[in-house]
Amino acid sequence: MTRLRSRLRSVLLAATTLLVPAAPIIATPAHALFGLGDIVFDPSNYAENVLQAARALEQINNQIQSLQNEAEMLINQARNLASLPYSSLQRLQQSVQRTQQLLGEAQRIAFDVQQIDQIFSQQYADMDLTASDQQLVELARERWGNTVGALQDAMRVQAGVVGNIETQRTELSNLVGESQGATGALQATQAGNQILALQAQQLADLTALLAANGRADALSAAEQAAAAEQGREQRRRFLEPGPGYQPGNARMFQGGS
Repeated sequence: MTRLRSRLRSVLLAATTLLVPAAPIIATPAHALFGLGDIVFDPSNYAENVLQAARALEQINNQIQSLQNEAEMLINQARNLASLPYSSLQRLQQSVQRTQQLLGEAQRIAFDVQQIDQIFSQQYADMDLTASDQQLVELARERWGNTVGALQDAMRVQAGVVGNIETQRTELSNLVGESQGATGALQATQAGNQILALQAQQLADLTALLAANGRADALSAAEQAAAAEQGREQRRRFLEPGPGYQPGNARMFQGGS
């Protein structure tokens, strides 16, 4: 901008110089000269001065055009550096937080490796088959509760993901509109980056949905495997031969002799 102002001052100074009329040429009479008194007009010298003035004017015009081009270039640079006035970051973050909250509210067995290992070791993998029938029934009920809770959690995550679709649709429409109306490269790039962020949020919802559904399917399969093992043990106990009938004294009348 400083260089532009300096060049503009130079052009104005040159234009001012051209506006000053040339002083009459004073010389002694010579060949091809004519005049009155001591004032002599030299046509060839006048023509040369006019030609030099025309060339100087052309240079000034070229400099003015160059200044206009530089000014237009600076305006375009300012447009390219203008930031996008719209941001969808907060709304996308809120959608991700809602999905994370649903995953964090998982019932019974959370999305935690240590907790999963501990519960599976107690209720599924290393069952105590020497426990009483009542204890085995309680374990089966616990496993059934885990499965039902996981299925409910999966449906809640599904509902949350579906609820985010409207937010995603609105943000996508706004971002596409901002991208099409961008005044410079920076605004177009920022709009494109926010569209990529929207896609990342959709992938996060899809990941959460797959995790919730996979958790429900895994617990259902684990429950079936544990129920089969427990069923074999309870069937063995039912079919195991007992002590049989043992004879004893019977009394028909209470208090009789």
